[in-house]
Amino acid sequence: MLIIVVFVPSVTFAPLLASGMYQLSSQWRAEEAQLDLATTTVGGPAANLFFSLDRERRLTAEVQATPHSTTRDKLAKQRAETDQAVNAFRPLAALKPAYAQEGLTDAIARTERGLGLLDQQRQAVDAGWSSEQKAFDYYSGVLESDLSVLSALSQTDHAEVTSKAQTLVDLFWVVDMIGRQDAVLARGWEKGHLTREEYGLVADAIGTRKHLLRSRVIPSLTGNETKYATLTTSKAWEAMTALEGRLVTSGTGVEGEQVALRDVGPAWRTSVDTVTKQLVELLSLRLENVARVGYTHAYQIFVIFISITSIGLLALGLVIFTSWRLTSILRRRILHLRQNAHELQERLPDVVSRLERGEDVDVDAEVRVIEPTPDELGELGQALNLASRSAVLTAVRQAEQHRGFQRMLQRIARRTQILIGLQLKKLDELERRHEDPEVLEGLFDLDHLTARLRRYEENLVILGGGQPQRRWRKPVRLLDVLRAAQGEVQDYRRIAIEVEGEPWVAERAVGPLVHVLAELMENATAFSKPLTPVEVRAAPVSRGIAVEIEDRGLGMEPEQYAAANALMHSPPQLDVMTHADDVRFGLYVVARLSAGLGLQVELRPSAFGGTRVIVLLPEPLVVERPRAVPAPPAELSEEVPQGGPSGPQPRPQEGTAGPRPPYEDAQLPTRSRGRAMAYVTAPAAGSPDRDEAPPSPDLQPLPQRVRQANLVTELRVPADRDEQTDQDIWAVRDRPARSSATIGAFQRQSRRRRTGDDAFESRPDGSPEPGSPTTED
Repeated sequence: MLIIVVFVPSVTFAPLLASGMYQLSSQWRAEEAQLDLATTTVGGPAANLFFSLDRERRLTAEVQATPHSTTRDKLAKQRAETDQAVNAFRPLAALKPAYAQEGLTDAIARTERGLGLLDQQRQAVDAGWSSEQKAFDYYSGVLESDLSVLSALSQTDHAEVTSKAQTLVDLFWVVDMIGRQDAVLARGWEKGHLTREEYGLVADAIGTRKHLLRSRVIPSLTGNETKYATLTTSKAWEAMTALEGRLVTSGTGVEGEQVALRDVGPAWRTSVDTVTKQLVELLSLRLENVARVGYTHAYQIFVIFISITSIGLLALGLVIFTSWRLTSILRRRILHLRQNAHELQERLPDVVSRLERGEDVDVDAEVRVIEPTPDELGELGQALNLASRSAVLTAVRQAEQHRGFQRMLQRIARRTQILIGLQLKKLDELERRHEDPEVLEGLFDLDHLTARLRRYEENLVILGGGQPQRRWRKPVRLLDVLRAAQGEVQDYRRIAIEVEGEPWVAERAVGPLVHVLAELMENATAFSKPLTPVEVRAAPVSRGIAVEIEDRGLGMEPEQYAAANALMHSPPQLDVMTHADDVRFGLYVVARLSAGLGLQVELRPSAFGGTRVIVLLPEPLVVERPRAVPAPPAELSEEVPQGGPSGPQPRPQEGTAGPRPPYEDAQLPTRSRGRAMAYVTAPAAGSPDRDEAPPSPDLQPLPQRVRQANLVTELRVPADRDEQTDQDIWAVRDRPARSSATIGAFQRQSRRRRTGDDAFESRPDGSPEPGSPTTED
């Protein structure tokens, strides 16, 4: 847009300058061309033709009056001079000058047509076919045409030149009038008289000449021309006017067709030649003066043209340079302001990102102040400074508010998690105390709902910027991870799990992976028909383990798949308050946990019309199956979460079973209806019935330990006052068709069998409790 500042003045000024330069140039060229036409190109040939025809007219009249050989020789010589003048004039007919005076071309063409009859007229005179008057009229007509050429040349674009040139034309007419007198009188000198018609021609010529001289020529003489003001008082002029007076007097009052002439021909000839010579000198002088005035004026116009052109071009260059300079300065300053705005645009997200990462931001250090200047751009820069500071300060305040809200959300969620953990422990105690299958079924349903509630609370912690608290200190089999995730899904009965091989998951990935898989299984069951199955398949691949969760729901649109996958690849920093109505909380949680763990999650259309989710566990998260190594009695207990008992853990009672063999060498334990899970042992290999197998006397019962058994009496506290804060009992509360209590007991005992004897903790009532994953706050 700033180019307009240069473009508009240049475009506005350049045409004006060009117009003025064109007018001056045209005027200079026109005047110079017109002066060239008047003085040399056309004026010179026309003047020579005039004088040649004037002399030939007189000599033709003399030959017609007295055909002597001497007169004929003079006429022949004059005709040769006239032919030269005609030959010089004829090319002017083809001349097409660019700046010619108006009417010049027509006058030249008319004169050319008259000259075309010159040879015919000469032949008629020589043969005696042409009368004296006819010859006189022919030459007079051609001379008038030639005078019209000279008159057209006098009309220039300069008024002073035109005025002075008009006097020049008048002098030519004076010479023509004298030539007419001379030609008419040449007929009567030998005869001694003139006809009345000839007398009238002479009288008209005398009157016209006197008028031109007295009223137009003499008054216009200036400068060095004033010496010819006394032309009419010279002896030759007086002699000629005296003879004219006698002629006029002799013709006045005389009746008849003839006017007598006295024998004064030689005197007339002498005086006329002298007067004509003086007039020609005056003509030459006037022509020089007119040419000098015209060329001087044309040169002045040329100087003005050069000066204005130079000044105009300099001014145009100055305008362009000044405009360009100002534009460059404005452009540089505007670009600087725009650069600062762009820097603010790039810096503000960085500041927000740093604030989201919990870093402290100094507002004064982040705002780059633009130096103010006393103009409009300076005010704009000051406004940009205020806007930058306000934007950064607002971002800092919003980030502080957001962090405060996240901390409050995490604090509330963690307190709720503690209560949920206590609720889980309480439910576990109730499960151990009651033997009624119906009561146990209800308790296990509550246990299942509480496990789901714990996952939802962990969602709040994750969305608030925290991390889940469940931690495992040992690798876990992938099948158990999938079952644990299945146990946290409401409609878990529809989920079918199939695992190829026996892959194990690193301890640091167990908790987040359970949460991720539970969220994806929950979505699969929620967005598919109630009776359709959800298939979960896991198999090793070249880059780790791939877990596929496939439902038979309605699926999503291609753009929705693209948006979900983009979310998985780059999870945004979630502001819970601004996404309160977003139904994709689960996907946000999956994306955040997957990004932190290094999982690759991708959603694809399923062949059944639903959605297939592929979760790729990278190789660092896949470990070898751990060896079951018996632990010494002092190392049987796991770490206790924060808030739990901090003293030494009780050791197993005497008579309890020692370390059990690895779980892969025995069947998973089962529980019969009405029997406590602590006394259920694993059936022998190959037992056909796992649900209702009675305890075998050949197998030892599961090991037990008594809480506070190793404490002195003073340190022991009742079981109901012992605060338990373990939140991470992640047992899968599956519910088969028969009873949720049965499947829950089956899963807990299978976990106990897998983890070994060193993972047992004492219960408040002294019964053995399987070791659960530790919980870190």
